[in-house]
Amino acid sequence: MVAADIDALRDDLASTVRASGAANDHVFAALRTVPRHVFLPDVSPEEAYRDDAIVTKRNADGQPISSSSQPTLMAIRFRQLDIEPGARVLEIGAGTGYNAALLAHLVGPSGHVVTVDIDQDVAVRARANLAAAGFPDVTVICADGAVGYAPAAPYDRIIATVGVWDLEPAWLDQLAPTGRIVVPLDLRGVHRSIEFERAGDHWTSRSVMPCGFMRMRGSAAGPEWVRVLATESELTVTVPDPHDGLDAAALLAAWDVPGVDVDTGVVTDQQQVSDGLCLWLAMHEPRWCIVSERTRTPSRLRRAPLGVQDLSLTIGLIEGTGVAELAWAPDGPTLIATGHGDRGADLAADLVAQVRAWDAAGRPGTRGLRIDAYP
Repeated sequence: MVAADIDALRDDLASTVRASGAANDHVFAALRTVPRHVFLPDVSPEEAYRDDAIVTKRNADGQPISSSSQPTLMAIRFRQLDIEPGARVLEIGAGTGYNAALLAHLVGPSGHVVTVDIDQDVAVRARANLAAAGFPDVTVICADGAVGYAPAAPYDRIIATVGVWDLEPAWLDQLAPTGRIVVPLDLRGVHRSIEFERAGDHWTSRSVMPCGFMRMRGSAAGPEWVRVLATESELTVTVPDPHDGLDAAALLAAWDVPGVDVDTGVVTDQQQVSDGLCLWLAMHEPRWCIVSERTRTPSRLRRAPLGVQDLSLTIGLIEGTGVAELAWAPDGPTLIATGHGDRGADLAADLVAQVRAWDAAGRPGTRGLRIDAYP
């Protein structure tokens, strides 16, 4: 593809992100300038300039562990970060290096960006990509992101591009007194991009936005239980707060037996399920889980209420060898709960009760949510 065509693709992506309301003029200029395709040499320019997240590394189980985030989400988080020229920025999670390059464009020649990644191969590749794209001054460090990078501190801004379980002490120590930190905080399996600032003896959120990120690994990795139950469709169960008695093989066997359906009577849509109901279950139900599957036929999640690209997603409850998950009713946008295996019917009834409680509470979601973090 000739350079003019690639430039046109890049302009179209920048315009798409700005049209969504995510990008201000500075972020729009960065998206028009930084060549995303250079950071994604294994995909076509047409794919590189779609407004999508692109997985770039998977673990031995096939689970994604590194990616280039969706540009619109990047722009939203840059707005939260409120970067000014000359700022010193620490990024946790280098990925392809593209996010760091955008940051470098935003801080300009008088600023400095440090990006840290736990994987040596990812760090090496990010460093090469940054050099090829014209950003050799970005410092790329291979280290456990939980410890930050003290030699270049203090930082005016810190941003994590991986889901984190807490505000790591090293990050707060390395942040300037008037600094700001933006992290995808894991609220028992639900990610929200939170803009934190100091408020006396603690930290408080200035803005909270829905998001989704791969989890942090290393010393700050969380306790979640993730199992691929069926390799052919990548049926995967994630339990944010694991408990005793979870058995992957027994769960798969239960799923392959017709389940028990219970109608919630609640009519809703994908956005409310993703933003509100997920958060409700995370805060109220210790047995809650997330279930995903590649969109293929036949599928165990045929009417899943959520989806990202070719991934079907749903939420539910899991206990021992029993599980209940939500789906759309066959005839419309009403949620039903389907129970499988041991105690499947009871779990479906409990799940229905939670959906109805969320509905009766006015369907609360991210709007108005405030997070305070204390040492």
